[in-house]
Amino acid sequence: MTKWTMVADLRRCIGCQTCTAACKHANATPPGVQWRRVLDMEFGEYPDVQRAFVPVGCQHCDDPPCLEVCPTTATKKRADGIVTIDYDLCIGCAYCAVACPYQARYKTERPTFAYGKATAAEAQRHDDARIGVATKCTFCVERIDAGTARGLKPGIDPEATPACVNSCIAQALAFGDADDPDSNVSQLLARHEHFRMHEELGTGSNFHYLWDERRDAPEPEET
Repeated sequence: MTKWTMVADLRRCIGCQTCTAACKHANATPPGVQWRRVLDMEFGEYPDVQRAFVPVGCQHCDDPPCLEVCPTTATKKRADGIVTIDYDLCIGCAYCAVACPYQARYKTERPTFAYGKATAAEAQRHDDARIGVATKCTFCVERIDAGTARGLKPGIDPEATPACVNSCIAQALAFGDADDPDSNVSQLLARHEHFRMHEELGTGSNFHYLWDERRDAPEPEET
């Protein structure tokens, strides 16, 4: 089987928001809609205060709460783990947005543009199908499907990899198949301490955060 998974190394992320900009460019999301966000967090007490930047978005859960509450089956989960939304079935009730513990879903009631009136580029990329319905990060599923159809490997070949991962200037983001023990993400998870947001909820998030090297981690194989 295949389970597409994203990994963020919190030691590398510098909070530049390049992934956010790349996502907006790739998916033509309107102002105020950020399928990929980076949280700027401070913790600790003076004088030992630290800062962390945390990329967030749809976690493409194994057991997504958004799917259970959808009254029209517009939210679906693919065999490869990607959670999708069928805009033709979505009625815009926003139950999914309320159910999502990651605040990853958006609903745009009317067309909005960066400067009030649509620029030529905005008008060209505007999609009426995404008005009045739930939207979210899709792991750039169109890129994955088109790439794998050509024999490309998501997470390795840029043409088949989510835009946010390709754009990360610090190489903090990685993408790959967690069901493949030899994949890039499996190797990262094997060598690092990591966690998932709201693990206590049992959603089975497929977005992992690295924070330290494992002391008992196996040595990476030489290539």
